[in-house]
Amino acid sequence: MKKPLEGRIALVAGATRGAGRGIATRLGEAGATVYCTGRSVRGRPASGSKRPEVLEETAEQVTALGGHGIAVRCDHTVTEEVAALCARIQKEQGRLDILVNDIWGCDAISELGVPFWKQSPEHARTVLERAVLTHILTSRHAVPLMLGQERGLVVEITDGDHFGYRGSVIYDVAKMSVIRLAFAMSRDLRRTRVTALAVTPGFLRSEEMLEGFGVTEANWRDGAKVEPDFIASESPSYVGRAVAALAADPNVATKAGTVHSSWALAREYGFTDLDGSQPHWDEYFERTYRTPYRVADATAYASWHNSPIEIARPNWPVD
Repeated sequence: MKKPLEGRIALVAGATRGAGRGIATRLGEAGATVYCTGRSVRGRPASGSKRPEVLEETAEQVTALGGHGIAVRCDHTVTEEVAALCARIQKEQGRLDILVNDIWGCDAISELGVPFWKQSPEHARTVLERAVLTHILTSRHAVPLMLGQERGLVVEITDGDHFGYRGSVIYDVAKMSVIRLAFAMSRDLRRTRVTALAVTPGFLRSEEMLEGFGVTEANWRDGAKVEPDFIASESPSYVGRAVAALAADPNVATKAGTVHSSWALAREYGFTDLDGSQPHWDEYFERTYRTPYRVADATAYASWHNSPIEIARPNWPVD
């Protein structure tokens, strides 16, 4: 039986671990050819990284699940490396169907819970470069490979499907920036067949999070003894299946410019996490904290539409 993404070409930027690895592997599960990029490869970890995960592992998992994984070392802060990556995809495949911007690499410098006047300016500069500029550079060079296709999809991976504060000024700016980036790109792309949107996982059981709580995926529930909210967590494959479902949806363009959660998409498309469960963060939040979980719905987005420039210059941008 043909898989839903068989024959589709994907690039997951930031696929070494965490959500990126979960997304790459589940695109492979759906049959896609997946270029997996990042800075850590065997024998050459990213500068300063103490994590053991490498890109080749991700690519091998993609292939084992029925797709075709291709590991490519790329520093997405370097324009020349991003351009060379996209030129390679164009040469080898002739096109690109799916782009996932999951580049992050800032857990150690996010300074959550620290007031902005005590945060490191150098950390702030690095976060904006790694978590925002990289997404812009990658989209700049990858989207032209999509424009001639029947349809294309750009997915910005963020944290949270709301417009509220995220516990740190620089972290908040970075994660809101990619939500806004998806929206702004959707305006430029509105006369094409390419859809840009944003997706968030819930409380993610990344490799680093599991290690921090002293648990493994096999006994992850024990992590709730350290952090009670961890009981509502999800594996990286959950958001991976969310992205795969979006990529397979012929009507995905109806979601252009907006942010979507793994748990809401699970209900919409009917997929589950690897253990068969459907974690639902906002239901857990409302039950636990007895207050509404405020999602960025149509009302929240209302002020983003029909801006002065769209009214005064409706044909912008000019191709």
